[in-house]
Amino acid sequence: MAKKMTLISAEELQNAYVDYVLTHGTKPKSVYVFAKANNLTEEEFYNYFASFEGIEQSIWTDLCQKALTGVESQEVWSQYSSREKALAFFYAFIELLKSKRSFVLYSLKHSGMMIGTPSAITGVKNIVEAFAAGIINQGIESGELANRRFFTSKYKDALWIQFGFILNFWAKDNSVGFDKTDEAIERGINVTFDLFEKSALDSLFDYGKFMMNNGGMKQNMKF
Repeated sequence: MAKKMTLISAEELQNAYVDYVLTHGTKPKSVYVFAKANNLTEEEFYNYFASFEGIEQSIWTDLCQKALTGVESQEVWSQYSSREKALAFFYAFIELLKSKRSFVLYSLKHSGMMIGTPSAITGVKNIVEAFAAGIINQGIESGELANRRFFTSKYKDALWIQFGFILNFWAKDNSVGFDKTDEAIERGINVTFDLFEKSALDSLFDYGKFMMNNGGMKQNMKF
């Protein structure tokens, strides 16, 4: 009888877990059962993860970080506008999800809800919001985006909502090559950034503030 190969890395544990849940349609009954099936002790399992939920979260965060690292390493990245960076990241992340679609669908279906966010992607939320905050600050500094009192801090929340919408759209997308998801990304990100950019109302507000600061509203204008 061939001796089982001992798992020695977090990635191998992730792969073994994915194989188990997709084969059985459910999580292992216990860490002991899972570890024994993979020629591990419980102690060896806990050297990498504290729970099965921890494995799922790590798979999601690894995918998200891999997508982000990939786009940020592109030579043209520094030349991208905030809008273009958001589009590039969303496209890259969805492209990576294709390789693990069966697991992603399983995870979303079985993950408990935590204030509207599936627990499996709580780590992803932290990464996406940090990324969003960075590109939003870039956009404000460059003048690409409007700096609105009370609202600017909510921009990253809007991008997280878009992330959730696109993820759910992709999960239900039956189009060939998930072409409809690509269209949803383009439309969703563009609409969101259209709202972030300066509008006629912003210009009117800035003009009114200028007039107030310079006494223009107090002067009687004669023609």
